[in-house]
Amino acid sequence: MKKNLFIVLALSLIFSACKTKQNPMGDNPFFANYGKPFEVPDFSKIKTEHYMPAFEEGIKQQEAEIAAITSNSEAPTFENTLEALDKSGAQLDKVSSVFFNQFSANTNDEIKAINKEIAPKLAAHNDNINLNPILFQRVKAVYDQQQELNLSVEQKNEKALNTEQKALLDKVYTGFIRGGANLNEADQTRLREINGKLALLYPQFGENVMKESQSHTLVIEKEADLSGLPQSVRDAAAETAKAKGQEGKWIFTMDKPSWIPFLQYADNRELRKELYTAWMNLANNNNEFDNKEVIKEVLKLRLEKAKLMGFKTYADFAIANNMAKTPENVLALLTQLWDAALPMAKREAAELQSIIDKEDGNFKLESWDWWYYTEKLRKEKYALEESELRPYFSLANVQKGAYELVKRIYGLNIIPRNDIPTYHEDVQAWEVQEENGDHVGILLVDYFPRESKKGGAWMSSYRKQEGQGDDFVTPVIVNVGNFTKPTANEPSLLSLDEVQTLFHEFGHGLHGLLSNVKYNSISGTSVKRDFVELPSQIMENWALEPEMLKVYAKHYKTGEPIPDELIEKIQKSGQFNQGFITLEYLAASLLDIRFHQLENIEGLDVLAFEKQSMNELGLIDAIIPRYRSTYFNHSFGGEGYSAGYYVYIWAAVLDADAYEAFVEKGIFDRATGESLRKNIISRGGSDEPMTLYKNFRGADPSIEPLLKKRGLK
Repeated sequence: MKKNLFIVLALSLIFSACKTKQNPMGDNPFFANYGKPFEVPDFSKIKTEHYMPAFEEGIKQQEAEIAAITSNSEAPTFENTLEALDKSGAQLDKVSSVFFNQFSANTNDEIKAINKEIAPKLAAHNDNINLNPILFQRVKAVYDQQQELNLSVEQKNEKALNTEQKALLDKVYTGFIRGGANLNEADQTRLREINGKLALLYPQFGENVMKESQSHTLVIEKEADLSGLPQSVRDAAAETAKAKGQEGKWIFTMDKPSWIPFLQYADNRELRKELYTAWMNLANNNNEFDNKEVIKEVLKLRLEKAKLMGFKTYADFAIANNMAKTPENVLALLTQLWDAALPMAKREAAELQSIIDKEDGNFKLESWDWWYYTEKLRKEKYALEESELRPYFSLANVQKGAYELVKRIYGLNIIPRNDIPTYHEDVQAWEVQEENGDHVGILLVDYFPRESKKGGAWMSSYRKQEGQGDDFVTPVIVNVGNFTKPTANEPSLLSLDEVQTLFHEFGHGLHGLLSNVKYNSISGTSVKRDFVELPSQIMENWALEPEMLKVYAKHYKTGEPIPDELIEKIQKSGQFNQGFITLEYLAASLLDIRFHQLENIEGLDVLAFEKQSMNELGLIDAIIPRYRSTYFNHSFGGEGYSAGYYVYIWAAVLDADAYEAFVEKGIFDRATGESLRKNIISRGGSDEPMTLYKNFRGADPSIEPLLKKRGLK
């Protein structure tokens, strides 16, 4: 009977090939191998007109592949159902990975228009798979069979699946249930409508934030208004102005490398207020880009979806599939940390207010004052200014440091490749190799802001790792950031926060690069959302270690290593401002959870709810959530982190505890690094997260290292 499956697949591929040949877009690069080196997409050949035909063909091919599974007359098995399903959609994945990466990092009006057209079609296609009753029954038959085997005393039954196969089966089966497979016909119809609407609302939310960000700038014409700003910040603002056709002026934008230094150093309080107020009101200006109504519609649809699935709230639905399991478990952790951070933040605010009072400021500390007076306090307490650190953190040196770290703990070599195609002149290509020279994967890095890129930093893939032996597929991973740009006089010089962000995203990149599992659906970062931040956040621990700083922190002009005096100051100030940093993050996490715990959206006033939530928590006036509602992309720009912004602090418990293993053995200990790679980094979602964690650490994680690290104990 397996011959029938192969015949159907072969016919579908021949049919697709024939259609492609007849298509005037027969030169579409998505319909052929990319070729060497390493099958990296040839971006120079990919045009916007290639996307829609490739999407349509990818959907058709996966429909044929699904039809081959459901029409198979053989009894359902893991191989003919789960493995076949995991392998389906390769053509669709091929175009999707390129398109959505470009949509985020190198977009234009044509790509945005294509997204609006394809998003509901992809949502419908996914629903067609999740709500396919025959396909679900085949998956369920395999699942039920394994449940029976698990209950049997014959644990070594040859029909039992291995750990990775079980993980794939559990993920797929759960995905069908959460995708509506058990709903009645009427509810499934409504679910399709909801998913289709959400597929349009998510990019609309993000596009509104991007357009608002691009439309808000602070233009300075008088040099006196630059008082307090370091020369490097002035130079960057002058170059921004020149690029925007306003040479001779200085322009500050909504990109963090632009507005944060202005808030840190600008003496002009009114201008700080103007720039910061523009930031905190992104997509909240009652214009065409306002997101308040979008938020209400997203929350309304999500709540309805959750109730269709049998959950009281969307937070219950979303978190049920994470390590935390319930909102109550999340809130228990967040509340414990809030209670520790709030008094610290109040003490920090009092210290900042005392500086204002000593300077006869005669005003109350506001949120646009925090960065400015924090810099003064840092200098007063530790004789340290961030501006004196930046020369030691050129982007090139920080990259070298991150790459040297993984050479020491994993034995990896990361080599520049000038022959790898990239999608923008800012993008660098690197090959990752094992110690013996074996190819691991390709890493693309895209680190500078531009108008075609959304804000923030992230990791993604152009191709995921999958397969074994001769079928092993190596990954193509991308790290994207918005770091301080080089100027005519200086290279890109990073802040401490940007240094840690680079290490963080590189950690995500390694999670994708070092993956070594058979099945695409559980490879790399395809893990539970509150586990995915562990490989990234543990990397941050090395960034500012004295031993690590000696490796890579070199003055960009002289090449001299960072002095011991500065390292000591960095260490002493390690817990400086942690009340603020922790509290602004927790405020956003709790706001996200609270929105998604609502049981009724009717009459919701987004801003009033945000204000009420912060008041109930006791958030001090001089601190706002890291992301206010209208530009909270994590929460409302997609489903990945919705009701899940808490995951960073959940994973912080894990990373602080896990890093203690290196503290105990030596921060460059190769054996500990190999254990981390073997037990966590390379395993993807091939086992339960806590099982993977305990395989590495030997015990459950403790919250104590995190409290100690942040000075919260």
